[in-house]
Amino acid sequence: MTVTLKDVAQRAGVSVPTASRVLSGSSYPVVEELRLRVQRVAEELDYVPNAQAQGLLRGHTGTIGVLVGDVGDPYFSEIVNGIHERATAENLLVTICHTERDPARELGYFRMLQSHRAHSVILAGSGLSDESYRTGIAARVKSFRAAGGRVVAIGTPVVDVDRVLVDNRDGGRRLGRHLVELGHRNVALISGPATLVSTEERLGGLKEALDEVGARLLVHHGPSTRDEGYCATGELIAAHPELTAITGTADQMAIGALAHLRDHGHSVPGDISVAGFNDIAVSRDLSPALTTVRLPLQQMGAVALDIALGVGGAVNVPEGSPEFVERQLGVELMVRESTGPVREG
Repeated sequence: MTVTLKDVAQRAGVSVPTASRVLSGSSYPVVEELRLRVQRVAEELDYVPNAQAQGLLRGHTGTIGVLVGDVGDPYFSEIVNGIHERATAENLLVTICHTERDPARELGYFRMLQSHRAHSVILAGSGLSDESYRTGIAARVKSFRAAGGRVVAIGTPVVDVDRVLVDNRDGGRRLGRHLVELGHRNVALISGPATLVSTEERLGGLKEALDEVGARLLVHHGPSTRDEGYCATGELIAAHPELTAITGTADQMAIGALAHLRDHGHSVPGDISVAGFNDIAVSRDLSPALTTVRLPLQQMGAVALDIALGVGGAVNVPEGSPEFVERQLGVELMVRESTGPVREG
């Protein structure tokens, strides 16, 4: 038989409203002795509160919704780990929605989270440069915020919301200058979808650095996967044997490039240098270890939840948008064994 709030109140010798205030986390003052008694009885009876009923009282269910492009992508999984770590400390439930970067699917999940009275929605990953997506997400954000919800974007958003930013362009620029200093003038980039804002930023920074010395950059767009990196590397080398460096806008694409080069007898970095972006956990354990731009992925997730909860360190307010908060986190170039001086001859 299901234990009800009334059962807990009767066993503890308090009124139902008092038991509700204690077990719902209400800030309404309750005598400490009564609070401890209610909590002890609830544990003895294994009382499980009705989250939906509590949500009606509080206006939200204590659920944090996270919209991610691909739960199998290490970029997203590391961010989610950061969110989970903070959510566990705050006794919050995290709901992960796998969108496959499909605008209709993302908007549908967003609406569903709103219908379930989620406390906050975190958009994990930069938005798409698509007008219909921009219009749809703006409408969803406006509706959710009007109902008291909080929206935080990780990565450059396409609408005005609270955000956690990393300087993708600076990361691309740092990586490009590293390759230039090694003498590379024929570079290929295996890139994620062209409509993805973070892709635009990383590509822009890399191109800026190469343009400074008149170096050539070839760009291949495709899914941000290991297999895409593998196949694209074969196509690029076959069409452009003069290439001396291959980079990926995500580490898994660079890992695919490393695998193709190994399988086809190319030395890294002796014949071709390889570099990536994000610094996922496996990057340092590859052979050769991967040169990459490190993003503080877990910190990005934790800070996003802090913003959603209104806690954490000081925030910067973007000029012209006083109602939104912003945290800017740094990037770092991790130089490892997969990049070296351009080959001679």
